[in-house]
Amino acid sequence: MIHHHLSNRVNSLSESATLQMTRRSRELKDAGIDVINLSIGEPDFDTPESVKAAGIDAIQKNITHYPPVAGFNELRKAITAKLKRDNNLDYAMNQIIVSGGAKQSIANALLCLVNPGDEVIIPAPYWVSYPEMVKLAEGKSVIIPSSIETNFKVTAEQVEKYITPKSKLFIFSSPCNPSGSVYSKDELEAIAKVLAKKDDLYVVSDEIYEMINFVGKHESIAQFDFIKDRVVVVNGVSKGFAMTGWRIGYSASNKAIADACNTLQGQYTSGSATISQMASLKALQAAPSELVEVAEMQRQFRERRDYLLKLLADVPGMKTNVADGAFYVFPEVSYYIGKSDGDKIIKDDTDLCLYLLDKAHVALVPGSAFGGVNYIRFSYACSKDDLTESVKRIKKALEQLK
Repeated sequence: MIHHHLSNRVNSLSESATLQMTRRSRELKDAGIDVINLSIGEPDFDTPESVKAAGIDAIQKNITHYPPVAGFNELRKAITAKLKRDNNLDYAMNQIIVSGGAKQSIANALLCLVNPGDEVIIPAPYWVSYPEMVKLAEGKSVIIPSSIETNFKVTAEQVEKYITPKSKLFIFSSPCNPSGSVYSKDELEAIAKVLAKKDDLYVVSDEIYEMINFVGKHESIAQFDFIKDRVVVVNGVSKGFAMTGWRIGYSASNKAIADACNTLQGQYTSGSATISQMASLKALQAAPSELVEVAEMQRQFRERRDYLLKLLADVPGMKTNVADGAFYVFPEVSYYIGKSDGDKIIKDDTDLCLYLLDKAHVALVPGSAFGGVNYIRFSYACSKDDLTESVKRIKKALEQLK
């Protein structure tokens, strides 16, 4: 197909950097090279047995026909109960929309709220897909920079400086992909007060990493009554329950936004897979502490974070902080920019990741893909043995750069 026959919409999009690095590492693996993939944001655990059994049971009971666009009532009720139980958030069933992953839930919200030319404020580093989704909605991304010195968090004062008459939406994740940063209740309240001053400014709160939190209780910006009606809470089962392939996410919002998402979704995907919905029902009905596999996964992620930080402390020029959630470390690597192995000059973080893929056979993601120039993202959703071997290879490859 000739490139210019494609729509401007699709031509404007970039391939997801995380998926790109995953694809490149698979290509090397297919060529017989031993590549360790630290680029993918996917728990290396299996879905809990009781949840799998619920999916199998749904097949046996022939729950395999078209579901309602917004999701089965039983699942939507379970989501409202979960939001009350875990987050003290009150939503009615008709305010919940179940989608094909949290990614679709976010896309629904943006496409329902953003008009051409509207500004969407995004703190950096951000998940790679946010700006691309803004492009799809024909909005304009307005990026607020942060750094490792501030634990990759932005303040209410910073946010206020970026609000203009064209601002329509503020989107962020906590715990954050790629930094692992977690906003406290006080930090969220201060940001919410600033956002609330503009009465047509909405919030998409991406809480998909809620259950991988090392600092205690998860805090949602929707807990503040003065802004709740303008918040779209997005969550799902992928990360917390190791259910990435089941493709179930959900949003909770005011009824007007929920109705709009229902209309939109009804025209381009309809309801999510019935079997996945029934498995997700089982997952969400249990309190997080009740599923042994989930508690163990959380414990191991924290252990791996500490282990990886200890390993990286021995790599010269790699500056790290302690991430409070998710399963990523986001070190600053400007020490290596401009260096060369005598053959290749490392011009930026993308060059560094490609160099480490080629020389160390370790797949990472460049920070610039997340709006964090001169950073790289490590995923520690893998075994300790893989982390040990990866850092060993990386250290050896970096020693060649002068």
